[in-house]
Amino acid sequence: MNRREIFVAAALGTSGVMLASGTPAAAHVAESRLARILNSGTLRVGTTGDFNPMSFRDPSTNTRAGYDIEAMTQLAADIGVEIEWVVAEWATITAGIAADRYDIFSGASVNVSRARVAAFTMPYTEAGTVPLSMAGAADRFSTWESINQPGVRVAVSMGTVFEEQARAHFPDADIQAVQAPATGFQEVLSGRADVTITSNVEGGTLVSRFPEMRILVPGSEMRNRRPFAYVVAQDDQVWLNFLNTWVTLKRTEGFFAELDRRWLGQS
Repeated sequence: MNRREIFVAAALGTSGVMLASGTPAAAHVAESRLARILNSGTLRVGTTGDFNPMSFRDPSTNTRAGYDIEAMTQLAADIGVEIEWVVAEWATITAGIAADRYDIFSGASVNVSRARVAAFTMPYTEAGTVPLSMAGAADRFSTWESINQPGVRVAVSMGTVFEEQARAHFPDADIQAVQAPATGFQEVLSGRADVTITSNVEGGTLVSRFPEMRILVPGSEMRNRRPFAYVVAQDDQVWLNFLNTWVTLKRTEGFFAELDRRWLGQS
């Protein structure tokens, strides 16, 4: 059994035995993107580059950076191949997969419309809503319940999903819906509000830009959660199995927890 067959067998758990269909595992090798990646020495990764802190351009170096960029770089290193970054757009993620423009998309929230035409790996992290405040108020607002009190000023952008969530989560607080260009976090920074809420993804960016701000709850206490996973073709079970194995190993090793801490500000 050569190197590529060992990778495929490990992903399938077959060790070279017959598949349930009765077809030898080796016969499926040529059909898999995993075999093609190993043969070419290149992993093609689709990414938008406009989703800070997940995938973006570092203006100081004009290089790609972010949570998903680090993860995909590690995936390529673990496979033993180079990365070819392919510019993708959110509206055409699944079209890019179907057209075989890239082997994997660098990460997206799981939803049914995408799942109808592409496959998702096991989730590697979760997005959700978190509250933010100034560091000096972190002890005062250390729980969701402590924010839901009369006189606590919660600022959110008017007409957004976060306004809806704030009114649902904090019925007893003073909800301040601000009009653009004002934002909830700017109201907190200026002292006109005590707390704002946003996604943990944006929250990670904000606490990086403004060290005086804090995410008030640990990642395990996010609300309105939704999983993030990698997007691949539906017709390649070998590649999907391999990626699921890789995600499982990396989660067990704490790799994704460390990315959550550094890029999303989650404890």
